[in-house]
Amino acid sequence: MANAKSVHVCTACGYEAPRWSGQCPGCGEWNTLAEELRARAGGSGRGAGQRAGASGVTPVALGSVAAADHTRLSTGIGELDNVLGGGLVPGSLVLIGGSPGVGKSTLTTMALANLVAAGRRTLYVSAEESPAQIRLRAQRLSAGQPLGIPVIAETDLATVVATLERERPEVCVVDSVQTLHCAELASASGSVAQVREVATEIMQVAKTRRIAVLLVGHVTKEGALAGPRVLEHLVDCVLQFDGERERSYRTVRAVKNRFGSTNEAGVFEMRDDGLVEVLDASARFVAEATRAPGSVVLCAMEGSRPLLVEVQALVSPSELEQPRRVVAGIGRNRLALVLAVLARHTGVGLGNADVFVNVVGGVRVDEPGADLAVALAVASAARGRPLQSAPGRPLACFGELGLTGELRTVGHSDRRLAEAAKFELGEVVHPSRCRTLRDAVRATLAGDAAGADAGLPSDPAVRS
Repeated sequence: MANAKSVHVCTACGYEAPRWSGQCPGCGEWNTLAEELRARAGGSGRGAGQRAGASGVTPVALGSVAAADHTRLSTGIGELDNVLGGGLVPGSLVLIGGSPGVGKSTLTTMALANLVAAGRRTLYVSAEESPAQIRLRAQRLSAGQPLGIPVIAETDLATVVATLERERPEVCVVDSVQTLHCAELASASGSVAQVREVATEIMQVAKTRRIAVLLVGHVTKEGALAGPRVLEHLVDCVLQFDGERERSYRTVRAVKNRFGSTNEAGVFEMRDDGLVEVLDASARFVAEATRAPGSVVLCAMEGSRPLLVEVQALVSPSELEQPRRVVAGIGRNRLALVLAVLARHTGVGLGNADVFVNVVGGVRVDEPGADLAVALAVASAARGRPLQSAPGRPLACFGELGLTGELRTVGHSDRRLAEAAKFELGEVVHPSRCRTLRDAVRATLAGDAAGADAGLPSDPAVRS
């Protein structure tokens, strides 16, 4: 007879420990071990498998394995299909994570509406909203087109699995995986055991009945997917939906994709009637870019797509003992690195100044090619002089900063330059043109002799 065994499972990584401790031995996070009761069957050891009648299997050469031809299902949203690798694969599990209010439910509802219009069988499983709430959201999307989507509001896992077995939809949305509950487990919804059991059960029925399932997932305050790491290992594709609720632009990136590339990204704009694909986001950002001090255009890459975005910086004397470093759209640690290189190799010391850096439009840039844009924007703001560029056009640049002050090349330089030439931005500052950050500052901030070579701020109030 099986007896109960108590284990402590990390809610961050799924590590199992026999007893509680303040820090998880697996991932190093603090206060993440939660106690769970698990049934322990009798019999273990080297001969347990033989006593159960297990036998080995014959390996098969990869060349003799028949590769299945996956006919993808188009969601009718070109940007989403590109990120998925061409559409949804039958029997696949896609996990979509993002902050509350970013548009996850809106995106999945629009995808199901397009599939229903194409004659596909769909199902929307909501474990957070009532059917009335879903209808209110659907009414504002594409003149009520999503009103034909079959929907159920259910939190019990057994009921959801039974419905999938009976209805046999081609595509199903589960919103969200953290709120479904398995009655056979004593733990609360969203715990490690519950999320693991829910994902496993849904995966089994999806693979058996060839149902493409879109799982909506919660995120932590740091932006990572909530729940155990095993959830990301179980699914076939992990999509990250980024954006700020106060801004209109959203980006979808593939963090993991077993049926396609992870180098693609989709750009959307949130409007009153739902998400709209942005096919040429560079045109909007370049049109709004200014030539004021502290402004520069970054030739960035969103997956395999070049994107021109404006980076702005503001430098002001600080009244605090510890000056502020406020960033939006880039990492705070990346800004600290850029400021250190600026101070060491160009003389632009900002130890007594507040520094604010913003990537305009709510876009987040996570690539090292943004280093040069941040450095030039901060140097321009510190000196109070605009960057030199083509007449009437903002300056464009890209490049990674080395700790010794050199500019290092980044990927897809030809595509970045082609995108800048498309909008007639003139000569772009990049590592092939300037070897060091000092050369780039000297080339773009030539002015009075009181520090043009060294790049020193003209305002003594912001000098270190």
